[in-house]
Amino acid sequence: MKQTKKFKRILIANRGEIALRVMRSCKEMGIKTIAVYSDADREAQHVKMADFAYYIGEAPSSKSYLNSDKIIKAALELEADAIHPGYGFLSENAEFAQKATDAGIVFIGPSPESIRVMGDKLEAKAAVMGYNIPLVPGTAESITDVALAKQKAAEAGYPVLIKASAGGGGKGMRIVENEEEFEDQMERAISEAKSAFGNGAVFIEKYITSPKHIEFQIMGDQHGNIVHFFERECSIQRRHQKVIEEAPSAVLTDEIREEMGKCAVDVARSCNYYGAGTVEFIVDEELNYFFLEMNTRLQVEHPVTELITGFDLVKEQIKVAQGEALSFSQENISKRGHSIELRVYAEDPQNNFLPDTGSLNTYKRPQGVGVRVDDGYEQGMPIPIFYDPMISKLITYGKDREEAIERMLRAIEEYNISGVKTTLPFGSFVLKHENFRGGGFTTKFVEQFFEASLLDTPLNDIEKEAAAVLIHLSQQNISNNQGVEEKVSNKRVSKWKERLK
Repeated sequence: MKQTKKFKRILIANRGEIALRVMRSCKEMGIKTIAVYSDADREAQHVKMADFAYYIGEAPSSKSYLNSDKIIKAALELEADAIHPGYGFLSENAEFAQKATDAGIVFIGPSPESIRVMGDKLEAKAAVMGYNIPLVPGTAESITDVALAKQKAAEAGYPVLIKASAGGGGKGMRIVENEEEFEDQMERAISEAKSAFGNGAVFIEKYITSPKHIEFQIMGDQHGNIVHFFERECSIQRRHQKVIEEAPSAVLTDEIREEMGKCAVDVARSCNYYGAGTVEFIVDEELNYFFLEMNTRLQVEHPVTELITGFDLVKEQIKVAQGEALSFSQENISKRGHSIELRVYAEDPQNNFLPDTGSLNTYKRPQGVGVRVDDGYEQGMPIPIFYDPMISKLITYGKDREEAIERMLRAIEEYNISGVKTTLPFGSFVLKHENFRGGGFTTKFVEQFFEASLLDTPLNDIEKEAAAVLIHLSQQNISNNQGVEEKVSNKRVSKWKERLK
């Protein structure tokens, strides 16, 4: 039987909003917290909130937040009982988890072996095969022989995906529409996988053309108990990365939800998992679901699950790491209401969502019933160029999906940020769109429905007058305006008309 040990100090091996999020739960549990920080984060909010702070290096993450030896040293010098990795950085690094364990420090997460198995997509597939988990048709092992790979692609049926075994975030992934382009795309995928992950192993999968991305939150203890906290819908994405998440999904039936939840628990069981984790599925138009991967950490979007279930997932992580058994069973977990999260990035949606640099000249959070903001910034602070450009997570909760959506729209309007471009206008666009409102949206939403011009700010009175004149001139074939219509494209005229509505 696993012995329990109450933690007195926890080092948070992260920064920004997730570091603050973990610290708040620690404080409620009477646990002291240790922040680590780089040159870029000397004045950061997580450094100010922590009971102790330890400098770990220069601003680039490779010299600070990704330097496992410096973080272990900090934990030892400040006598931390445990390390919470948050998400990103070293959170899914099996070597780091092992180093912490070897140093006598508890890693608040799964075992190094579970991280390793689920961190390799092919090993993960092999692990779950004995549990009757639905898998996308394709190869069950890495492949380098182009001729054999072509054969497997033909068997799966085009289009197919060539995917890096150690991949993530869309890197080392290529969509192949037909046999003629297969060789070139396979070479590109292998090269990109080697560059991004130091591992060129790839495999073949049938490409589900219009999938939904639905994931299940699980939690296991070190006594063999595993439960799930229902699903999150994560299909609104750009560059294969999530922007809007919600719980529960608007399309799952209770029967499918129960089946997928059981599958998620079995995936965790296949690798003797404990701690918080997420099992991800892709779901086709007929609601057939297939195991995609497992994230062996807390997810960015965990707040929506917390709001519909009432559980503090960080506290549960800490209790599991202390050796405690789960104090509840699957029957004790129920869902109520609806929650939506918008990741507020310092990005320009009108410029292909490229990161925007600058400082938060104005920063005023929305407030009111059903609104939660998880952030790590205050007004006047710069957005460091060295890390992920997420400013905050804006989360709303309502008695149903409609109320959660309307609260999010109100909160977006109330959220006042200047100095950098953000994804707030994009969030408003999505939540007003009929495809999102209907619930049938897929990971292709941005590709199918979004154009940068749709986020143009409303015209002022002078701009309206000028646009009206130009539209009029473009439609009139009068002698003193010859050539105007040639200079004004039909597309631009249509755009002006739309903005004048």
